[in-house]
Amino acid sequence: MRILIVASYNAGKFNSFVTEQAEKLKNEGCEVEYFGIVGQGIKGYISNRKAYIQKIRECKPDIVHAHGGLSGLFAVLQNKVPVVITFHNGEILLPWVNLLSSIGATRAKFVVYVAEHIRQLSYYKHNHYTFIPCGINLSDCNITPYEEARKALGFEDTKKYILFGGAFDNLRKNYPLLKEAVSLLPDKDNVVCLEMKGLSREECTLRMCACDLFALPTKSEGSPQALKEAMACNCPIVATDVADIKHLLGDVEGHYICKFDAQDLANQITKAFKFGKRTNARERITELGLTNELVAKKLVPIYKEVLKQK
Repeated sequence: MRILIVASYNAGKFNSFVTEQAEKLKNEGCEVEYFGIVGQGIKGYISNRKAYIQKIRECKPDIVHAHGGLSGLFAVLQNKVPVVITFHNGEILLPWVNLLSSIGATRAKFVVYVAEHIRQLSYYKHNHYTFIPCGINLSDCNITPYEEARKALGFEDTKKYILFGGAFDNLRKNYPLLKEAVSLLPDKDNVVCLEMKGLSREECTLRMCACDLFALPTKSEGSPQALKEAMACNCPIVATDVADIKHLLGDVEGHYICKFDAQDLANQITKAFKFGKRTNARERITELGLTNELVAKKLVPIYKEVLKQK
């Protein structure tokens, strides 16, 4: 079975969760090809159509799997190959994107939502769907012992380190709330906040192993990959109750849910610091089936069912 992956290719690369998932499909006997959409807005997407049609003629896929609602709308601009679309959350953040993504979904054969709220908030809801969060590669989240990781990064013994789950300037991730919460801590001068911006996967993983806390006071998510990676590194976590975060964290000791309130976030950070050890959340990742290997095993039966209906 040959799968053509269609997704945005701006900045000269696909999102890592797209390629990591797709590459695991090869282990399930699939042949995988890629088509990258370069450009912004409707006009930018449409400008890729000729190359897309040519790609379909050349590689003759059995299934087109598009990631993202606008990529899905683009992918259904042909009727020769059945289309599966994965919605990741960006589809519901703007009304016009929601509308166009929903229209595209009505022409797809099947829709995968990475979390339930995405389908609930979509304007048009596909009847053939499932919920499958994106997985992670546990092999990319190798655990470095806490003290060893801190030494490698030159962390000071007297300080507590918080890894913020994104870039400080990403307003959706909500760093201002974390900054205000830290200012309320009694020992605030000994608390250091770090960001993930500009770091490689290996550097992020090392920070997750070295930091005392992973904080994600986010306003909106699909099914956050960085949080799953922090879980795989057994890092204590404080996060807001959005998307599927509460479900992901479960009842693992060392995980804390906070409100959109600086004092409450400060209180949860204090609890996490008092917890003072690593979690067992890596086991929960496997328990939830959130490795890319297991996600690939869930996708292949969907492809086969779509082909039966072709």
